[in-house]
Amino acid sequence: MSVAFRRESDEEHLEPKFELPIPLGPNLVTPRGLELIEARNAELEAAVAAASAEALPELQRDLRYWRARLATAQLAPPASGEIVAFGTAVTIEQDGKARTLAIVGHDESDPAAGRIAFTAPLAKVLIGNEVGEEVDPPGPGGAITIVAIAVA
Repeated sequence: MSVAFRRESDEEHLEPKFELPIPLGPNLVTPRGLELIEARNAELEAAVAAASAEALPELQRDLRYWRARLATAQLAPPASGEIVAFGTAVTIEQDGKARTLAIVGHDESDPAAGRIAFTAPLAKVLIGNEVGEEVDPPGPGGAITIVAIAVA
């Protein structure tokens, strides 16, 4: 039989396991974000130590990601609270509805909880503005008014 028709192993026919993508740009973090990254690293190191052979590759991949995030983390300087910036909580009003958003790093972001990454389109529109200013939203809806800014 020709070598072309032989399989060396079943491993070569499995789907490839890809690394987790690391967001482009600086890895800015808040003090809370740094704590979350450190905790995730500790959690994964413990999980790898106790993992079965089957679960080990995925856990090691996750651990590589979080180790890279910890190694590149840059604690952002504290925000002044005078303008919308990284590390601030900004209350906005759009179409008569108010909501508060914290502008944080990638790994800390959770839009459902009101924490958006500083690279999100909405954050980019808000950053650099002051209370009382109106900005155009990146999507549908009326103008966004900045109602309040606080240090997050």
